Amino acid sequence: MRPGKYGLWLALAALVALLDLWTKHLATEQLVLYRPVPITDWLNFTLAHNEGAAFSFLAGAGGWQRWFFSSVAVLISIILLIWLWRLPNRSRLLPVAIVLVLGGAIGNLVDRIRYGYVVDFIDVHYQGWHWPAFNLADSAIVLGVILLLIEGFLPRRGPEPPRL
Repeated sequence: MRPGKYGLWLALAALVALLDLWTKHLATEQLVLYRPVPITDWLNFTLAHNEGAAFSFLAGAGGWQRWFFSSVAVLISIILLIWLWRLPNRSRLLPVAIVLVLGGAIGNLVDRIRYGYVVDFIDVHYQGWHWPAFNLADSAIVLGVILLLIEGFLPRRGPEPPRL
């Protein structure tokens, strides 16, 4: 991948992270912790603090999980940056997927380092059942993983160029 295109992909990852952090800032400023604000029949904005990982995994583990999940996010981000750098110029879907995961990981990493928890505020529910609260970073990560899976199932167009 040429440096110019790499810079464009990094800018997109930064945009994802910045949008995530901006919406979390708005949620923190406008919402009261754990007090839902109905938006539609199936959507609330509810400020929540998640000290764990997805679905609050290890949330009550005593604090060590903050640094563990931060370290994992840094490691994954480095791997994604290397993967992005090594992609051929003709790649389209794969860099978008990588950038979404990278931007989301960075957005949540900033929260975890700054606060010790991740700010969540999107609360989807149906007939009294609530999906765990999430944020834009989580959405970007999930969308990126879905695109990675789609990319993995798409047929290849010709041989891959040799990688250095």
